[in-house]
Amino acid sequence: MGIHTPEFPYERDRAAVAAHVREQGLGFSHLLDNDQKYWRALGNEYWPALYLVDRCGTIRSVTVGEIHLGEASGRKMAAGIEELLGEDPPCPS
Repeated sequence: MGIHTPEFPYERDRAAVAAHVREQGLGFSHLLDNDQKYWRALGNEYWPALYLVDRCGTIRSVTVGEIHLGEASGRKMAAGIEELLGEDPPCPS
């Protein structure tokens, strides 16, 4: 899931963000965090920041900065995703 926390006023427009998501070919859900509630809930200080969250809702890793496929950053993120997808533990009660 992508979470877009706008920096500029024009980035708050839902239709514009949806169009940009389509243009970029991002085929996953996006949340528009106009009031920065999600940003603050995570204690986030960086943009961009990418969080890998497991099936139980636990943040397993945080990456600050852009991720590029084919580069070390992209390979590391892909490996983290594959690791999470390969896990099958039950969530704690």
